[in-house]
Amino acid sequence: MIELLSPAKNADIGIEAILHGADAVYIGAAEFGARKAAGNSIEDIKRLTDFAHIYKAKVYVTVNTIIKESEISSVEKLITDLYNAGVDALIVQDFGILKMNIPPIALHASTQMHNTTPEKVKFLHDMGFSQVVLARECSRDDIRAIHAATPVKLEAFIHGALCVSYSGRCYASCALTGRSANRGECAQICRLPFQLQDKHGHNLGTAHYLSLKDMDHSDDIEDMILSGVSSFKIEGRLKDADYVKNITAFYRCKIDEVLEKHPEWHRSSEGVSNITFTPNKFKSFYRGGTTYFYYGRAAEGGLDARDAIYSPFTPKSVGEYIGTVSRAQGRQIEIKTNAELHNGDGLCFLSEGKEFLGFRINTAQNIKTPQGAAVRCETSEAVAVKPGTDIYRNADIQFTSMLGKPTAVRKIGVAINLTDTVLSVSDGDVTITENIDIEKQMAQKDQSENIKAQLSKLGDTPYSATSVEVSTPWFFPMSAVAQARRTAMQKLTEARQAQALNARAKFTLVNSSAKFPFTKADYTENIANSLSEQFYHEHGVSLTSPAFELKEPSGVPVMYCKHCIRFMLGACKKEKGPLSRDLSEPLYLIHKNYYLRLEFDCKNCQMLVYKG
Repeated sequence: MIELLSPAKNADIGIEAILHGADAVYIGAAEFGARKAAGNSIEDIKRLTDFAHIYKAKVYVTVNTIIKESEISSVEKLITDLYNAGVDALIVQDFGILKMNIPPIALHASTQMHNTTPEKVKFLHDMGFSQVVLARECSRDDIRAIHAATPVKLEAFIHGALCVSYSGRCYASCALTGRSANRGECAQICRLPFQLQDKHGHNLGTAHYLSLKDMDHSDDIEDMILSGVSSFKIEGRLKDADYVKNITAFYRCKIDEVLEKHPEWHRSSEGVSNITFTPNKFKSFYRGGTTYFYYGRAAEGGLDARDAIYSPFTPKSVGEYIGTVSRAQGRQIEIKTNAELHNGDGLCFLSEGKEFLGFRINTAQNIKTPQGAAVRCETSEAVAVKPGTDIYRNADIQFTSMLGKPTAVRKIGVAINLTDTVLSVSDGDVTITENIDIEKQMAQKDQSENIKAQLSKLGDTPYSATSVEVSTPWFFPMSAVAQARRTAMQKLTEARQAQALNARAKFTLVNSSAKFPFTKADYTENIANSLSEQFYHEHGVSLTSPAFELKEPSGVPVMYCKHCIRFMLGACKKEKGPLSRDLSEPLYLIHKNYYLRLEFDCKNCQMLVYKG
């Protein structure tokens, strides 16, 4: 089963994700989620699960922070409440949860667990995890090796923001600001502009060296399925509804195109989403796209494409390329473009000084010139832009306004049959029968078409009629037919919800004696409570240091990055080429009072970042 998994900042956005084609959504509870600003009540989560289960879609809740000793009982209660609310699975980071007194709810291993090797993922399967969220850094070869080693379902990010450090192994925010990423409070240090200096204090330039482009696997769906991925995750639990609607609909179309080619593959939920707009990934927040390391490091930033992974000039949305400036003077700009621009649109460009600048259009006039289509714009203020400059649109006012309205319905096909006085409704799996209590009188004329029309009025229900058959000699008041239809549809909804609840996967331990693929655990294992420490000990691991948040160790990396600044500067120690050069190490990244020292672990192809 192939799953499109969308983010939900709240229940209403989760419902929109499902309407726009998601097979599952992930959402944060009021506490213990890695996005502290995106918490939700049990009541709202139950409202979302009730809606999702109509379509056999699933709801996963993030309980993926590390847990302190004093919080264990609160986490146990929260998980019990979530299970009773109908949640399908939890996405977790802390192994202490496996030692808690909780219901048999399915567990998914968060990417915060550093899921990068076949050995680690196999251990997670042995421990009862039914789905594993892979590290974003995993290549196609990594995924294939993991898939060959274990039958566990593999989940991979396909779109959205990228963390420069391996998830779960970033302590920069905690070290520099006291806000822990492992506690849902990341300060996003990586998005800041840094000055790069060598050991002599020479300035090598200022840029957003740690700010990555957005993940974009829109052209890789088929290959990822063949490699073993079954759940495709869109990042963005802090994103608003317009982003979730557009990006969910975009990937629904992409996945459906692949499923049409492979009838042996099926989506994991039911219902067809009828979307009223053309999805466009460029029209929602987009820093530019990268497949990151999926095809290997060379494919992402060879000597001819050093900036393929990171976005050196801005951490902001770049949006869609629309054309080039043909004329500019003060507030008057003419852009050679085939795009239709609107009053209020936001445009942006990279200046000659490599500064990322933006402006709003006050008025836009779409015209034809001897050189082709163009737009004459009056801007809100004078813009220092030169002819020939590439222009991007990062705010399409008309598209955003359209997304603020209802843009999708999702329908499940049902067959409706009225025989004698018995109305039956079937979705192909569940059949509901409802007797229409009438005084049996022969109809003086054929009512079949009127009854069919009445039974077909499914309106704002989740259903659409694939067939309607009527075989009865009796006279029916249309009000009685309408009431029977409403009752049958409500019962069908309740039956589908009950069926989804009963079908929920349950936690099942596979191999209780399995051992971790290592024997010592330092601060990078994020052990913050006695239950977690006990779990590690039972599975062959001794603790050398607790979580960074409990006791900050000295002289250790605060980031572990596969992204490498030496490589991007053409100074890879392994690679020989025309851009290779020596750099006087150590290198430093400096932003105001933040000082980060870089170390390059070439054997493991990692960049380590230290505080100070």
